[in-house]
Amino acid sequence: MNFPLFIARKIYDGGDKTRKVSKPAIRIATAGVAIGLAVMIVSVCVVLGFKHTIRDKVVGFGSDITVADFLTLQSSEQYPIQVSDSLIKVLKAVPGVKHVQRYVYTQGILKTDNDFLGIVMKGVGPDFDSTFIHNSMVEGGLPHFSDTESHQKLVVSRTIADKLNLKVGQRIFAYFINKQGVRTRRFTIAGIYATNMKQFDSQICFTDLYTANKLNGWEPDQYSGAELQVDDFSQLDAVSRRVLNKVKNTIDHYGETYSSENITEQNPQIFSWLDLMDMNVWIILALMTAVAGVTMISGLLIIILERTQMIGMLKALGSRNRQIRHIFLWFSTFIIGRGLFWGNLIGLGCIFLQKWTGIIKLDPQTYYVSTVPVELDILLVIALNLATLMVCVGVLIAPSYLISHIHPARSMHYE
Repeated sequence: MNFPLFIARKIYDGGDKTRKVSKPAIRIATAGVAIGLAVMIVSVCVVLGFKHTIRDKVVGFGSDITVADFLTLQSSEQYPIQVSDSLIKVLKAVPGVKHVQRYVYTQGILKTDNDFLGIVMKGVGPDFDSTFIHNSMVEGGLPHFSDTESHQKLVVSRTIADKLNLKVGQRIFAYFINKQGVRTRRFTIAGIYATNMKQFDSQICFTDLYTANKLNGWEPDQYSGAELQVDDFSQLDAVSRRVLNKVKNTIDHYGETYSSENITEQNPQIFSWLDLMDMNVWIILALMTAVAGVTMISGLLIIILERTQMIGMLKALGSRNRQIRHIFLWFSTFIIGRGLFWGNLIGLGCIFLQKWTGIIKLDPQTYYVSTVPVELDILLVIALNLATLMVCVGVLIAPSYLISHIHPARSMHYE
């Protein structure tokens, strides 16, 4: 039988009934661990949810990796490249690439009877992965995007629709100015989306790949580029290097030079901002762990002082300092375990409540989301529990050596 564990369990199961001083200390220590763990769980889940939600929105408007003309990636001008079926096959064969699609950008002006607005029109074809935009639709729906004919359908954002007072089914004129002169098209509003990403919602519209290509005056096999999705975003840099090695310094039939760029390189400000959140999480984890550790140290010292007579008696009966220290470390572990139970209950309860109800709202103009996003990662929660347990037990080892300074003869007179 494990003697320290047996004595610690007896003290834990029945000690609170006879000891008045240690009750508040134990409860405070338990509360410190519970609150600390709950705050850590909520912080990690909220930051994960926020980072991944914003990342998915940025990627949803573009792609993980973009293959385009070298000059296009270095400026705001659009230079077409040849995106043949053979190039698509080569890109799809790159390890880590999940999906490849063609796209065309063109700039224009939407005009109503009372107002006008400059927009960036993105042409997409039947290979377009519409999952993100489909989930962001608030009115109407997505039309069939063609690469062989023009359906004159347009999907605009809620921001653009509000500025021009547009409704689904309404027809609107669009004007495009380029080297071919001024071109006019009349589009029908097929759907309205909203992502709360102001810098994208204020200008991006979606139409047929064929329409955007013709408006630019390009050849049928010329496009702004190809967009690639990866299987695992954590491997983005590695996949980006593979794609770049495939296309760099390659020249197409029209003399244009291929290059590639990933989403973090295209939007460094947004991803740098998201990376700063990791530092905030580490600070919160450190503070909450410190709170839990300090409350446990205080509780252990009070318990040791209250149990001085018991310690002296155990020493008189032949127990070693090490055994007695292990008794109190086991006792503290039981307290920490209770704190972890309540911490998980509170933390996970808050996460599921927010996930199911979205009770906590945010200003979408500032935070890009209307409710606090949360993402539960079971492995991270388990890691937080284990780390909290090990840190709290670890910081108690040094205070437990106070037991070695208690002498049996003197402890008998201790009140």
